[in-house]
Amino acid sequence: MKKILTIALAAACSFTACDIERLPYDKYSADKITEDKQASLDILLNGCYAQLKGWSDVMHRVGEYAGDNMMIRGSSTDAFYTFISYQHTPSNYRLNTFWNNSYKVISQASDLMKLVEEGETPEVDQRLGEAYYLRGTMYFYLCRAYGRPYYQSPETNLGVPIVNGLPADLNNLVLPDRASVKDTYAQAIADLRKGEALMNENKTAAYATREAAQAMLSRVYMYMSGTYENPNTTYADSSIYYAKKVIESGRYQLLNRENFMKYNTFSPEDGAQTETIFAVKRVSSEFSGYDHYYGIGGMYANIDGMGWGEMYASAKYMELLDETGRGKDARSAFIVPQYVGQDENKKIEAFRFIKDVYNASGAQTNYNYVQSPIKYNTDGSLYVQITEQVDGKDVTTTYQLTELDKEQGYYSINYKGKTYKGVKDYMMLLNRVYPMFYIYKCSKQEGESHLHSPIISRLAEMYLNLAECYAKKGDYANAVLNLNVIRERSLPGEGYTSLNASNAAKLIDKERQLELAYEAERSFDVYRNGGTLTRHYPGPHNAMEEIKATDTRVVQFIPQDQINAYASINCKLTQNP
Repeated sequence: MKKILTIALAAACSFTACDIERLPYDKYSADKITEDKQASLDILLNGCYAQLKGWSDVMHRVGEYAGDNMMIRGSSTDAFYTFISYQHTPSNYRLNTFWNNSYKVISQASDLMKLVEEGETPEVDQRLGEAYYLRGTMYFYLCRAYGRPYYQSPETNLGVPIVNGLPADLNNLVLPDRASVKDTYAQAIADLRKGEALMNENKTAAYATREAAQAMLSRVYMYMSGTYENPNTTYADSSIYYAKKVIESGRYQLLNRENFMKYNTFSPEDGAQTETIFAVKRVSSEFSGYDHYYGIGGMYANIDGMGWGEMYASAKYMELLDETGRGKDARSAFIVPQYVGQDENKKIEAFRFIKDVYNASGAQTNYNYVQSPIKYNTDGSLYVQITEQVDGKDVTTTYQLTELDKEQGYYSINYKGKTYKGVKDYMMLLNRVYPMFYIYKCSKQEGESHLHSPIISRLAEMYLNLAECYAKKGDYANAVLNLNVIRERSLPGEGYTSLNASNAAKLIDKERQLELAYEAERSFDVYRNGGTLTRHYPGPHNAMEEIKATDTRVVQFIPQDQINAYASINCKLTQNP
């Protein structure tokens, strides 16, 4: 029991003796590993990979829900709502799960490293390299959730505890407090570089590889590369170096436009899938009905009767997608609007726009959608009739629409003294008052409703990393070249003609948002570059609030259970302010 308790504390997590006994990879002794090292190491590694399944669920919600790509139909009592509302709490059980799973991987990988020596065989080195990759990746993801952006005094801001396996003295256990952001990043880099050096097998995207380590190193160094206004070009160079290594390895190819539009349907090991570098593999046999509802995709859509379908693409993201023409961007394939009468082929033409919402004092407090069936004047022009409550009675008002772009279906309406731009479309199904723009990017793997293998790294990100880091170095020619590789896949012929100091940050950020939406990167991309998150669109969030990168809420609280576990053995774990 003492050993079990020690493992729990060393991993900074609270799981019971029964939990430990159920895990076969914890039963492997040094003698057992000596009998068949490769098979034993595979089992130990599989234990690490298994933890990523629960880990990736919270990882996604922390990164994506705190951004501006999605909205939810209303407030929720689920712990994930704090990521949306920015009303953080140290008792959030999802964050405790994220912490626990991360440190279980770190602890298991660390103990594995102590059981064999590198250089014994190429097969052993590969497994050791995978362990180093997984440990380094966990430290990075932990630090970006709980530690402040790197450009903000990494020497003094706190990251997470560095606990690499069981302490030597189990009788006098002392667990370290949080290391600095700088030291946590240094640990992640050291592990990833070690993993890069050791791995030697060309495994599928369901496993760590040399290129997976290089891809993560490119991202880590990019996070360290400062802001556009005050860049660290040394770290930008390092990010470029590793991104180019991945690209030049020749192991990966960007999917063509047609296949990219169904990227979500490919498993990490699908032969047609050439872009994913590493993903957390999920398979149908282990994906229960519960997963189809409570997994990542289940909140974004109801498919074949499965899923809650209570979170939708934000108006801000839809506006970005439609910027060059409605439905023209290949990435719009991942957004599936739900229309009234669509199943019976009886859709109803409608005009939809977003209005400002004001309180009784005349101050704007929110935004909301308005949609109404389109009617035709005798001259062919359009109008709508909108019914609203006035002094407790229904009042219907007729509004004429002014054509802005007939081909794209854009019209304007003068509504209550203000002119709004809207779109001619069809009546959409509403959840409460919100049109249901389903998100399919985290669903439909192999045709199953919400089966999904969360993406950790893919080739498109490497080109985006190059664009950003070249721009931070002032090399705008190479920046636009790499940016357009990604842009023109989705928008052929719509590449940017040039980048410069005045537009690079905006255009690169926009392309990252469009390309990496629903892959858990957005909120971190805003804050690591010193940006401000704005969510001026409909939803139950505070739509008028702007969250700066210096706000205390851009990082999560350390779970209170972890602080209590430290205190129980007279150790200190410092909380975020």
